[in-house]
Amino acid sequence: MGWDEAGQPHPAALRRTSRTELEPDRLPEVRELAEFGWEPAPQAPLWVFLPYVWPEDDRVWVPDRSTRWAVETRTDAAGRITGVRCDPLSPDDLAVLESDANADLAAVGVPARPAGRVWLLRPPSGFDDLDAVLDHLCEAADRRGVEQRLSAAFVDLCGEVMASLTGRVTGSR
Repeated sequence: MGWDEAGQPHPAALRRTSRTELEPDRLPEVRELAEFGWEPAPQAPLWVFLPYVWPEDDRVWVPDRSTRWAVETRTDAAGRITGVRCDPLSPDDLAVLESDANADLAAVGVPARPAGRVWLLRPPSGFDDLDAVLDHLCEAADRRGVEQRLSAAFVDLCGEVMASLTGRVTGSR
């Protein structure tokens, strides 16, 4: 298991360096890699650890040049939308989000993740997409009586299952 702290981004990212208003999954380099079977790692808090336990040969990262957006929707008394405003999150807001994610990781014994990366994962053989792998991990948790929540037990189980699916050791914490 690991975060590839000293690793290099996928070469598809090297042609691009500037910030963009696109969200992470819309970055051109992410879309290019999707053509080769790579999918953005899930952003849900439950899966914040997933790139850490994913086999190294089946994960890559690109620098995060994206923009995260805050969407404010206003409604009237009847619940009809009267206005929408989208603003980029500030650097302070982004730092809070990253700090929260790293606090969640620390609580389950996983080291802090390197900031500024968009992780992409390739599903193992036999799975059509990343959602199918996530379903498989949740089913394995149910079979073993491990609660599907961010916990050391769930992280360990996911690492074990990924190692068994790929025949590659993902390491240990």
